[in-house]
Amino acid sequence: MVVREGSRNYVAPQGISSVVKYYLEQSGADVSYEQQVTHISLRDGRWEVSRKAGPPEQFDVVILTMPVPQILQLQGDIVNTLPLPVGDSHDAVFAASGTETPAVINESQKQQLESVSYSSRYALGLFYEAGTGIAVPWAAQYITDNPCIRFISIDNKKRNIESPEIGPSVVVHTTVTFGSEHLDSDPAEVQQIILSHLQRIVPSLPEPSSIKCQRWRYSQVTRAVPNCPGQMILHTQPLLICGGDGFTRSNFDGCIESAMSLAQAVKPHLQQFQSQAAKLPLDLL
Repeated sequence: MVVREGSRNYVAPQGISSVVKYYLEQSGADVSYEQQVTHISLRDGRWEVSRKAGPPEQFDVVILTMPVPQILQLQGDIVNTLPLPVGDSHDAVFAASGTETPAVINESQKQQLESVSYSSRYALGLFYEAGTGIAVPWAAQYITDNPCIRFISIDNKKRNIESPEIGPSVVVHTTVTFGSEHLDSDPAEVQQIILSHLQRIVPSLPEPSSIKCQRWRYSQVTRAVPNCPGQMILHTQPLLICGGDGFTRSNFDGCIESAMSLAQAVKPHLQQFQSQAAKLPLDLL
């Protein structure tokens, strides 16, 4: 998520939850989907965010909530804001418009980020035409005696959005063991394995109109940042901060806890922008 002075601009992941999507839209924010951020660099005292497609944009505040390993894979000056290897100076120096700016980030932060680990699994989605019946008496079910499948949900029923105009969908999560064993397998082959197990568990499922098999490399946090701080400031001016379940735990409460911690850390910076705007002459606002 990125914020720039005088406006609200967010880069949202494709798989964003319906709840988050709803509140972002209600806020009036300008939301962009399916934008893959590749580089974050300093330009004239602001963060320049580059995407895989499209021109770069500049922002005063950048908030990163992707899985921690993906934060460490970003390129640009953000690499230089992470601490230098042991034995080097803790004052990482990088160029920004011809000037040198020290990044006051210590080595322990990088070690903490690198210590975060995740489980892996696959998610399978089955999509049906409107009016298709799913003849099961439950909305969701955990499976304890199958080596492949751990969780099945009739997603529209689970979300209480059953409607004659909306086709039902089924979501399947595999076990962590299965996900780890097949992490680098061909997704098409994995899809067939999951479907064969699903057919044995729920033989009454009709033929779907479409299927999507998704490799979920960073599923749930198995080891969070030590002491679960909720967020971590990588750079103060301009603000570069990261958060998410990697800084707490992978459940709803953990995500809310991180969101609250992020909000408290970002709030003074937003108030600073508001104060600066209030001092401008009216014809410049």
